[in-house]
Amino acid sequence: MFTAKDCIFAGASETKNMKLRIILISLLLSLLPLLSNAQGFLHADGKNIANGKNEKILLRGIGLGGWMLQEPYMLQLSKVAGTQTEIRNRIAELIGEQNTETFYRVYRKNMITRRDIDSLKAWGFNSVRLPMHYNLFTLPVEKEPENGKNTWLNEGFELTDSLLAWCRKNNIYLILDLHAAPGGQGNDRPIADVDTNKPQLWESEANRLKTIALWKELAKRYKNEEWIGGYDLINETNYPLEGNKDLLDLYLKMTKQIRKLDKKHIIFIEGNKFANDFTGLTPPWDKNMAYSFHKYWNPTTVETIMKFIDLRNQYNIPLWMGESGENNNDWYRNAIDLLESNDIGWAWWTIKKIGSASGIMTVKRPDGYQEIIDYWAGKGPRPAPDKALVTFMELAENMKIENCVINYDVINALFNK
Repeated sequence: MFTAKDCIFAGASETKNMKLRIILISLLLSLLPLLSNAQGFLHADGKNIANGKNEKILLRGIGLGGWMLQEPYMLQLSKVAGTQTEIRNRIAELIGEQNTETFYRVYRKNMITRRDIDSLKAWGFNSVRLPMHYNLFTLPVEKEPENGKNTWLNEGFELTDSLLAWCRKNNIYLILDLHAAPGGQGNDRPIADVDTNKPQLWESEANRLKTIALWKELAKRYKNEEWIGGYDLINETNYPLEGNKDLLDLYLKMTKQIRKLDKKHIIFIEGNKFANDFTGLTPPWDKNMAYSFHKYWNPTTVETIMKFIDLRNQYNIPLWMGESGENNNDWYRNAIDLLESNDIGWAWWTIKKIGSASGIMTVKRPDGYQEIIDYWAGKGPRPAPDKALVTFMELAENMKIENCVINYDVINALFNK
């Protein structure tokens, strides 16, 4: 017999179910923006790069050079320092280790922010390439407390996580690029922060094992992230490797470890000799792979890229031009037209530099900067530590996008406006 008590329980149950439905509907509504933005993983689709909907994607990107890895020329320091390590050592000698660490943390906090990524989206970019220095992610081999073990550092992953969140909100693909591998991957010291007093990547099995382990850790952390556009395994190897056999061997080992965890992301393979020598790196060994070349200081004619187009046609594999720039706007327009007319996406170099209008943003020199350069060059007195600290902290402040000069002529040249 159905009693009044049963009615009370039935009513309470119905109210509870209604509340549950409201909560579920609210949750689904909150997820709609994320679901609508989902494009699926970028992947190799014959000669093209496509998203999860199998729509062809032409990458139009910018490199975040100078953020995790400072090349001296970007800070107008080429005449007084050869590498980031030398820059850091000179700063520490001037203002002390603790102040140097503070400067670098504020510098990295300010240089790339949500506002930068929002602006890149508004200007038309759909991707960014992140040049990573391994030492923000793991200790150097010689500093590991236990041989053969890898200590993972928080700062590099936290910076990458923040960047990825900003990219995700803007539907921008983030391509991870190992710009400075353990030991350094080439003879161009500034590019890979090479210390010639220590074994380079190709001279040290321990450095190569750490490089492989780092990519495995990156794949572990980002395997399910759709807005990670891919893995650019090693930037601009520039080292005499016979037939590129050692380079191929390392690529194969990295690919194997990545694919144990992540089969979804594209692997970008650069050649030797500043990314452009693919001797011994064919045929492709992975179904989700692309070849990446770089283009600097040469004519903007199809003949200059024909060997890469031939590579694409022969192996039915995508191409990506991972670096170019450091030229004038007319060259930029012609280069972009050349690339896009041949269905090749690109990433320009670079986002910010001191006193140079060839990139998309110019950083202002801080007060007292020349005095520091003169001291380092042996042409002036040693600045007072407190004054030098003010100069470096002003430099960190000047890295914020709101304090930079936006070079709209460069941006317009890249998008043929």
